[in-house]
Amino acid sequence: MSTERTPSSAPYPYGSPQNPWRRPDGSVISCAEKLKVMQENMEELRQYALDALEDAVLMGCDETQVKEAFQAIITALDSGYAPAEGPERYTPPEAP
Repeated sequence: MSTERTPSSAPYPYGSPQNPWRRPDGSVISCAEKLKVMQENMEELRQYALDALEDAVLMGCDETQVKEAFQAIITALDSGYAPAEGPERYTPPEAP
């Protein structure tokens, strides 16, 4: 029952040219496919969160408390992966 709304109070959304996705070393992620996947993932996450927030409010929950719970869940996430080191490099196969 959610209504589509445009995101964000941020002046520049994450992934925009003014606020690009970065690696842990600060370098910019520029691979078009990676950027596309990140954009899709962020849109999906936003929509799931909005649906859950609307459900909670319709059930009588305090919106601020639900948002705090969402923040706690996100903060507690751990990818389980070591940070990637720099841009991926293609190594051509050795000639026979």
